Amino acid sequence: MTKEQDGNPYIIIFALWLLVFAASSQVMIISPILPRISEQLGTPLEILGNLVTIYAVMVGVFAIIMGPLSDKIGRRKILLIGTGGITISLFLHGFVDSFWGLMTVRALAGMAGGVLSGAAVAYVGDYFPYEKRGWANGWIMSGIAMGQILGIPMGTLLADLSGFRIPFVLFGGIMAITFILILIKVPQPNITLSEDRVTFKSSISKYYILLKRPEVRAVAFSYVLMFLSISVFVVYLPTWLEETFGVSGTEIASLFFVGGIANVITGPIAGKLSDKIGRKSIIIISCIGLSIVMGITTYVITDFWIAYIIFFLAMVLIAMRISPFQALSTQLIKSDNRGSLMSLLVAIGQVGYGVGGSIAGPFYVQSGYVSNTIIGTVMILVMAYVVWRHVPEPDLNSTS
Repeated sequence: MTKEQDGNPYIIIFALWLLVFAASSQVMIISPILPRISEQLGTPLEILGNLVTIYAVMVGVFAIIMGPLSDKIGRRKILLIGTGGITISLFLHGFVDSFWGLMTVRALAGMAGGVLSGAAVAYVGDYFPYEKRGWANGWIMSGIAMGQILGIPMGTLLADLSGFRIPFVLFGGIMAITFILILIKVPQPNITLSEDRVTFKSSISKYYILLKRPEVRAVAFSYVLMFLSISVFVVYLPTWLEETFGVSGTEIASLFFVGGIANVITGPIAGKLSDKIGRKSIIIISCIGLSIVMGITTYVITDFWIAYIIFFLAMVLIAMRISPFQALSTQLIKSDNRGSLMSLLVAIGQVGYGVGGSIAGPFYVQSGYVSNTIIGTVMILVMAYVVWRHVPEPDLNSTS
């Protein structure tokens, strides 16, 4: 951030935090309300994971499309387009009356999510100096944690009381507030924008050039593994707990509340710590720890109260990794390509999340939840190896 840049950094962080809160909540709410969706739409449980897949696929496609455009027109305009689009699509959830209708509005939400994906992190990379990005990303990404503390429990309870559609409408209202806040309080950072003409051919060429760099390939592969492992582990966890221990939606909501507390405490601390000691060591430690937690989940949860401990630890370890990894990624490339890189990484990560969502259901139904935990464990260990061997650690004193 330079002296000439406008805007209050704390207001900017709050606006992006609210965006992350609403955007992540409307994604995470799918998992705890899967049984409600199945009941109210009469849909078999094993195909509901496709709601995760369709969203992830559309996010990936539109992230790829919008990345070069955000480098051309600036992150602020992209944030406005994305928040406006996702607001409308979430309000449309209130009118669905079939599984295919829900699939359609999830696809629309994914399209808008793809516009947004990478934009908030790229904005942080544009506005804040590298030595402050871990701190900024830590606070912004704590919006995910607050989604777990507030958004998911509230949404789960509302789904129990008034049907699965209401939580999406609620998050649409919050996103509408975000749109207004960005419109009046978030400036376009004072950076060099891309002067390249944005065409299909030029966009593909830009991504191809990025992927020719070995460090970009390594980070991209890591994103696939990170999102795949989380998706496989988390999507059917509430369903397994309900079926195994007979718990209610209220108890599942309280589980996400506890996990959110872990996330909101850990995210800013991990981001700030990574500003001081580097990103890679924290990422690798979190991956190894998470592999252990995933691996033991079905063996140690013999009573529902133990799930609180396991989920708390899992959220601590996930939060430890996110902010440092994003801060590291923004420094791999200069500002005129940063939006393309972050959109590429998010798109590739969504491929992992979508694959995880599509395979989680069949594995869960055929082999039990233990198969989900095994897949998650293996993937997260592979990610740790890739980061250790192939992802460089940028200089913390770099100013680009």
